[in-house]
Amino acid sequence: MRIGKQDNPYSAICTSTSERIFVRGRDLCDDIIGKLDFTSYFWLLVTGQEPTPTQKRFADAVLAAIAEHGLVPSVVAARMTYAAAPEAFQGAVASGLLGCGSVVLGSAEIAGRFLADIVADADDVAAAAERAVKSLRENKKPIPGFGHPLHADGDPRAHRLLTMAREEGAAGAHIRALEAVTNVIPTVVGRPLPINVNGAIPAVMLDVGFPLGALKGISLLARTASLIGHLQEETERPIGFILSGKAAEAISYDGPEMK
Repeated sequence: MRIGKQDNPYSAICTSTSERIFVRGRDLCDDIIGKLDFTSYFWLLVTGQEPTPTQKRFADAVLAAIAEHGLVPSVVAARMTYAAAPEAFQGAVASGLLGCGSVVLGSAEIAGRFLADIVADADDVAAAAERAVKSLRENKKPIPGFGHPLHADGDPRAHRLLTMAREEGAAGAHIRALEAVTNVIPTVVGRPLPINVNGAIPAVMLDVGFPLGALKGISLLARTASLIGHLQEETERPIGFILSGKAAEAISYDGPEMK
């Protein structure tokens, strides 16, 4: 049974012969290994082009910003999975990545689409931002990229990324859209909300030319590095079963009376 489009059977990423391997048209051994750093290679894989120095600098910065944030749900899931199945390191990494969605990590992609829509509608960026925020509020939806349960005065990672972008001349239409949203939130919502790291990341990355459709990949790549670090620690100082035990202690049964 034919499902979906099947009329474009090509890939431009990788091919090989019996003697050579080519990635994005470059010889893997002669042009990439030992010559291209991993961040640049990641950019090349995603876009087909090596990053400019500015693009590489900000890709490095956002990967560092989002990689590690303590015992968040993705890390807890990975460490508990490894405790239960120490033979499946890859399964533990996968369990952490599978929980990356609209609340954890995937929110950068949602914020990116939100900002891109404002930019696309931005003959008057302030008016476009106000319409966008009002629409979210009317539909009782959160404003992506804003608010933080801990950093009420502003996410320090967001501050750093946005300061870098402004100081280094990398701020463009998406950071202006982010600023416009910041300015209209107090009027529409009734109180200010801080920009969080998942608001700063897409604003910065879209302004330096990273593709919108691959934004979630930034968070996934970064968090993979963190998960591997946590799982290496789990092999030496295991806490997976402690986390499981604490979860059982924290939750009380309130079902039907036991007979």
